[in-house]
Amino acid sequence: MHRLLMIEDEARIRDFVVPYLRKAGFEVDQADNGPEGLEMAQSGKYSLILLDLMLPGLDGREVCARLRKTSAVPVLMLTAKSEETDIVGGFEAGADDYLTKPFSPRELTVRVKAIIARCYPENKGAAVTAGPLALDTDAQQAALDGKPLSLTPKEFDLLLLMARYPNKTFSRDRILTDVWGYENAAAGDARTVDTHVKQLREKLGEHRGLLATVWGKGYKLDENYHSSVAAD
Repeated sequence: MHRLLMIEDEARIRDFVVPYLRKAGFEVDQADNGPEGLEMAQSGKYSLILLDLMLPGLDGREVCARLRKTSAVPVLMLTAKSEETDIVGGFEAGADDYLTKPFSPRELTVRVKAIIARCYPENKGAAVTAGPLALDTDAQQAALDGKPLSLTPKEFDLLLLMARYPNKTFSRDRILTDVWGYENAAAGDARTVDTHVKQLREKLGEHRGLLATVWGKGYKLDENYHSSVAAD
């Protein structure tokens, strides 16, 4: 059974949502402020963190940023703010997905189940390699030129999708469907993909060109990029 941690300062939201998640088969612990939530999240006991953006003590963005220094546990950000800067800021801090308030318990549970299914698959595949990249799907670990590459779960999933189909172009909507599980990708959600691609490129460093932009269509993993670098 997967254990979740909900860090939310509004008791009415916790009281409304937690019983629904438990009925769906999850164990759920709770915290009502940033410092307590961060300490609990760092324990390593949880499969997923449900993290409110506005928290006393430490806001959700800071909690996520500090957590990411030691843990790659998936984080679903819960926010009443729908402005692009707030959402992008959450992703930059290391969040894997976000859900805008108000939301229904059913909507949250569906999103939680989708994240759990992607991050903890029952039938895991073999290692995937593409150019200088090596992705261990069993351990959910990545390496670049043989050196460990620190990725969030969603960054790993995005890179894995494109590494499995090198040189294939994926539209933003297709990525949102395959990686985030969105059945109907809203036009505004394209920034979710763009932000994660930007963060991946930063982590790839001199190999950032592996993730190529196909203008007007989307992104692809350019398997020929590494050989061109080696030839320079």
